[in-house]
Order: sequence, then C-alpha cells, then structure tokens
Amino acid sequence: MNALLDDFLAYTLAGTRPAADEAQGVCANGVRWTWLDDGILQFEPAASTGVRSVLASAGVHGDETAPIELLSLLVRDIAEGQAPLACRLLVILGNIDAMRSACRYLDDDLNRLFSGRHQQTPHSHEAPRAAALEQAATQFFCNASGAPGARWHIDMHTAIRASVFEQFALLPHTGAPLSRAMFEWLRDASIAAVLLHTTKGNTYSHFTAEVCGAEACTLELGKVRPFGQNDLTRFAGTDKALRHLLAGVEGDAAAPLPRVFTVIDQLTKQSEAFELLVAADVANFTPYEQGTLLARDGEYRYEVHHAEERIVFPNPTVKPGLRAGLLVVETTGETLAALA
Repeated sequence: MNALLDDFLAYTLAGTRPAADEAQGVCANGVRWTWLDDGILQFEPAASTGVRSVLASAGVHGDETAPIELLSLLVRDIAEGQAPLACRLLVILGNIDAMRSACRYLDDDLNRLFSGRHQQTPHSHEAPRAAALEQAATQFFCNASGAPGARWHIDMHTAIRASVFEQFALLPHTGAPLSRAMFEWLRDASIAAVLLHTTKGNTYSHFTAEVCGAEACTLELGKVRPFGQNDLTRFAGTDKALRHLLAGVEGDAAAPLPRVFTVIDQLTKQSEAFELLVAADVANFTPYEQGTLLARDGEYRYEVHHAEERIVFPNPTVKPGLRAGLLVVETTGETLAALA
C-alpha cells in the first residue's frame, strides 16, 4: 500500500512530502485521495450523495496523541476499504512541529490563534499553521453543500488533567440554535457531558462553526500520553461514532443524551501574582459550593456565587491575559428540551 496512506502519522512526522505526481490517487472502493499539505489529506467517495462534508482534526495540541493515532488508523482503514466512506472527508493533523517535539505547542497555544488571532502574533511559530488550517477548512467547506447539517467538524483532543466526566465535548458559541443531530452524535460517541460556551472564542471548532457554517465540536477524550502509550480501546466510542458519521450510519437512539453544562464565568490570569486556590490535581467538573474562594490576583477575587459551580480547565500556568479556568453550571433539562 501507499506509505502515506498506510501510516499517515509516521509519514507526517518524518516530514515526507510526495512528488507532484504522487500526491493523489484512488484507493479501495474508488475513493479518491489528495495530499494537500503536511498533515492535511482529503478524501472523496466514488459515489457521493453530495450532502455531507466532514473535517476530522487532531493534534492541534501536539502532545494529545491518542486522537492523532485514531485518525491515522482511520486513514489506513479507508484506504483498505475497511471503513466505508459515503461523504467528503478532510483529515487534519494540527501542530506537527509540536507533535515532533512531544509538547503542547512551541510558542503559543494553537487553539487560541484561530478566527484571525494569529495575525496578532506574527512572529509566533504557531501563527503560520493557524493560518494554513483556517485556509484548509475554508477551501474544503466552500465546496460543501449548504444544506442544514451537511457540514461537520470533529476536533479531537485529550485533557491535561483527570475529569469527573472522562470524555466530554465543548460546543462553540455562534448564536445559532443548538443542533439535535450533534447531541445525538455525541451520544453515539459515548460522550458523557457537553459544555456550552456562551462567548465567542479563538478555537479551531469556533472558527469552522462561525466562518464555515459547520456543526462543530471539540472533544476531550482522556489524558495526555506519549505516542505508542495509549489504550485506544478507551476511545472506541468516538472512533465508532466518527466512522458511523462518515458511512452515513445512524447511531443508537436508545441511549440517553449527554448531560449539559453552560459556562457562566471564567478565571482570567491578570498578572503573575495570580493564585488558583484549588488542588493542583483537581479534576475537571469538580463542584464547589456557593461562597468558595477559587482564585485571587491582586484585588481580583473569584467566589462561587451559584449554589453549585464546577471548574473546568483550571490552569494557573497560562500567560497573563489568558483564561485560567472556566466555571459552569448544569443546564441539562432546559438545554435538551430546546434542541432544534
């Protein structure tokens, strides 16, 4: 088999670039493939209904290896005809230089540089990659159907710390109604909880949702581990659901939809004096009672003001001006009742 398709991860990490006459071809079942750039590979099925286009990305943080390995295996299985493909597919491995260095990023968090923010950090090592990934998504979706639910982006990550809900999703805020189809897909992926953003962000999934009109989500699927040390069976739910999405197969409608949490505030690191007053190993979604002091920074204080708030992504080591944690409250009932 073509080395590029047989082990897309190894091919990409090695920095190999195909010759011009070897950058595209036809694999099993008449599926056409095109290598577009480092870590960017597009597939077109032999007989497409023209309805669905899916962007599947991983490695936007270079040390989040399990989803990268899943995508590489998916590429191999599509090429061999083991994974049916009934839609257009763009596979993206994000921060390749950070992947090679086994680190999260080199200069700046790539997942904070989208929606044009890379233009504010022109000398950052990550800025050109953010621009390239924006362009890849824009070009892919400009040739996609504009029908409702036709455009999807699944951006897969793993978390730095443990979580009360080991696998959860984050949905970007665009002002559009929430999609029942996305919640049903997340159920198929065995996602236990969904976090709803309430402000615009600079993540890759926010960019594709707002600019490209995609049903987009960021998935947190477990813990950061080095390449080769992941138990990929722990990610079987997402792998199955992604393959179902690509094949046009419906999921299990009997399982319950995920619990839902909505962001109500965030902790912002204003200076190097910032103190996060929780244990260093506190799990994502850990609940705190009203009145609990969670952070301080000079005159800034954050106390829990709802009966219960949960903390997600606590990280006091971020640069000043960036988010050091999110506060969420459960909104399962009202959210699921309002799904379109």
